[in-house]
Amino acid sequence: MSKMNEAKDSIFKDSTEPEGLEIKGYDFSKQPTLSKLIESFYSTGFQASHLGRAIEVAKKMRKGNVTIFLGFGADAVASGVRESISYLVKNKIVHALVTTADGIEADVIRTRKDFVLNGKGKRGDNFVGNIMIPCDGYKIFTDILNKTLSELYVEQKKSGEIATPGKIAKSLGKVCDETSILYWAQKNNIPVFCPGITDGATGNIISSFKSKSRDFKLDVSDDVVILEDTVLDAKETGAIILGGSLPKHHIMNANMMREGTKYTIYINTAMEGDGSDSGALPEEAKSWGKAAADVDSVKVQADASIVFPLLVAGAFVD
Repeated sequence: MSKMNEAKDSIFKDSTEPEGLEIKGYDFSKQPTLSKLIESFYSTGFQASHLGRAIEVAKKMRKGNVTIFLGFGADAVASGVRESISYLVKNKIVHALVTTADGIEADVIRTRKDFVLNGKGKRGDNFVGNIMIPCDGYKIFTDILNKTLSELYVEQKKSGEIATPGKIAKSLGKVCDETSILYWAQKNNIPVFCPGITDGATGNIISSFKSKSRDFKLDVSDDVVILEDTVLDAKETGAIILGGSLPKHHIMNANMMREGTKYTIYINTAMEGDGSDSGALPEEAKSWGKAAADVDSVKVQADASIVFPLLVAGAFVD
């Protein structure tokens, strides 16, 4: 036998019968529907199959008696993902929110000012990706937050009750409209946790307020107690986390108190290689006890502005 034939024999071997789901995408020759298209993701392969799996996990969360923690940052709130989050909060589908200071800012500002796609901003207008945030929106937010802080400061002097990030979020929700995540959170008594409250414009406003009212207090430790009590009181916990960073770790770290989440969905574009928490896979959480040993988990490595509305449509819309 020639060396070439030997090489061919080593390459072209008989296959064993493959196990698993047949790869098959959506057949557009049939009348297209959103539900059928979403169903096809599971068998499409690559990140579409991860999305199909995420929808499956989310359906299990909704079906079971699961306390769902939703984590997100300002990018989600600045974009149209805000409407998907508002829907879940309005309908009490999620039970606790963890966000960033600029996530709170964006939610409040959008009740007063429109954010514009690829807008031609004046000097001082601010961009998040291809979304423009009008700079005067922050002046409006400054006035609103200062009024909120003043009210909480009066309450502190009157009763000794100290402000927390959760109380700030609840107070802001009361002055927002029905498009707002914070509005529905306060109306439905869904806690909003913001461990990085002193970041961004919010931190600057708090600093300025405190420079004039030196005895004003802001206690983040009360919110940690409420968060971990929520974790411990739950029958089962699940996490849906858009992006990474502080909201992601804050949710998963709290769930160490009960030996981890039962269900976990990550949606982000971060990679594992640099050792960041944002890029960490579900297996990392399991190693720390942030996710249960038998966790039902998936990471969809994709843009949440595309994937999350599809997840909501596939798992949470009847």
